[in-house]
Amino acid sequence: MAISDRVVSLSKYMVTLPKTKISVFIIIILSFLTGAIADCIIPGIPLNEIVYLFIAGGAGGFFLFGLPTIISGTIIHSSVNSLKKRHMKLKQAMFLALVGMFFVCLIYIIGVIISIFIPIQIDSVLLLATLFIFAIEALILWSTSNIKYYQGVLIAVIQPLLILSMNVLVNYFEVATSGSMVLALYTKAIVGAILLAIAIYAFIAIIQSPIKNNLGVGGLELLSLFIAQVSEGSNALETVFDEMGEEITTSVGIISFKTMDGNIKANYISPCIHPGPVGSIGGGNLPTIIANKLDDFTIVAHGAATHDFNPVAQKELDKIVEKIDEALPNMQYKDSASKFQRVEYEDAKIGVQFFNDGCLELTTFAPNPGDDIDYGVGLSLMYETKALTGVRDVIFVDCHNCLNGNWERLLAGHKRVYELEQAVAKIQKPSMHPIRVGCSYDPIDEIAVRDGIGESGLKVMITEVDNQLMLYLVYDGNNMKQHFREELMDEIHEKYPQIDMMEVMTTDTHLVNTISGGGVTVGTRSSDILIDKTLHLIGEALDDLSDVFVATDTVHVNLKTFGPNHTTELVTTIASVVSVSKLLAPVIFITAIILVTIWIF
Repeated sequence: MAISDRVVSLSKYMVTLPKTKISVFIIIILSFLTGAIADCIIPGIPLNEIVYLFIAGGAGGFFLFGLPTIISGTIIHSSVNSLKKRHMKLKQAMFLALVGMFFVCLIYIIGVIISIFIPIQIDSVLLLATLFIFAIEALILWSTSNIKYYQGVLIAVIQPLLILSMNVLVNYFEVATSGSMVLALYTKAIVGAILLAIAIYAFIAIIQSPIKNNLGVGGLELLSLFIAQVSEGSNALETVFDEMGEEITTSVGIISFKTMDGNIKANYISPCIHPGPVGSIGGGNLPTIIANKLDDFTIVAHGAATHDFNPVAQKELDKIVEKIDEALPNMQYKDSASKFQRVEYEDAKIGVQFFNDGCLELTTFAPNPGDDIDYGVGLSLMYETKALTGVRDVIFVDCHNCLNGNWERLLAGHKRVYELEQAVAKIQKPSMHPIRVGCSYDPIDEIAVRDGIGESGLKVMITEVDNQLMLYLVYDGNNMKQHFREELMDEIHEKYPQIDMMEVMTTDTHLVNTISGGGVTVGTRSSDILIDKTLHLIGEALDDLSDVFVATDTVHVNLKTFGPNHTTELVTTIASVVSVSKLLAPVIFITAIILVTIWIF
């Protein structure tokens, strides 16, 4: 997994929030229990009064904590949405209020227990608790809603203010005419809130500075838009990426098969463009988008590309489709192909099949894990293959079919690059023969995106050349569980012994890298379904075999991507901010909490 993949994988710490009615139910139960427990743990209570105190205390707890929380959740929801920034769902606002109430209840119960042994004012404990949730909510609202800080502070005041006001109504009704204790309570609250607000602003301002300076965009804006993407499917983050992006020129390999009557039967496309960064943002769903925009059955494989080559927006993919559409009518087709061959050197394995004036080059290190291959490495291997074999086009594919743990991208100078070069040196151009091709496809809707299979499911292609059957399996997923490739091959060999050669690939789609269980590799879940579907589709592809003509081409595309400079800046800046935050946050917030506690007590 590349370093930028790890940044994206932070989405795994996000959770699916409960429905609004569930949060409200928890609020009612938790507030009732808090009030009941607080009234019943006082020493010396007669047993015959416990039931009464439990019910009365529970009712008081609901009115003190629960009712203000439910009201504040509703007000927070409408207040944030009235600012017309990032849309906040009611369930999000209610859950935020629930979290705030949880901490208030926890601190309140702890304060009641301490008061049994040490004389402290419970009202001061409650005030400290409400200031604590004010700080939490102000920080969360500011950092996730893409609103101004003062707006976040004003909205964060709602829940603490309602709880304190309910406390005043319940406990100080009889002395409300004097107002002295009420004034003192609110004075402490205002001063405490100001201290915490200053601490939050100072912390965020310090950690935001390097992000703003290096990337030209605020860190909170990035965070807010990222959350909007993984939680709502919003593509607003593309606007920011578009401003940050760099223009590149990269290659797209094309293999096209035509039936005897001149109709395109299938296209096999390998763009050296990375299908990321996450979800549907940028090129995250590249394999499906490109395949769906072409008129004919199309398999989209994973070329030589890392996160440096993530398109900044979906609209960039139209440039790829346009180039492919321009190339297809001008390609020269022949009934000429070779048998599939596999060459190896140490861990490196390269599968090669020649088609007309080009060849398909499949690279893998399976059963050893690996990740993205840098475009520069792939390009050098393409040129080596051209020089060795004399072909015009090399359609390079990173099979992306084995992962276990974290693996960095494959850059020039790595031992594995040398292994690939030595394997390429073993390639031989065999004799050419007529070719037959069969295809099949299943979206595999039975497996959800969160379980590792994207919208393109599984696409199968079988070639028959000089009595050799070669099977190509392309799963729409982000890499493959280690050893699942070999498990698939064993199952296929058992059912279809007539198949001579095969290779398994994934598209590296990042549609599966979302809050819904991001980063699940193919075969990690529902492997039985995948095996059954695969075996069935192979049968369909065998039945579909027919004589074809084949042509290859390589087109070059100019598009805007993250680029190596901004990708590096993004990763290093976030890494430095995280490191500084680990040291800075405790110093700032502990100091603020100590000052607020001293002020209150």
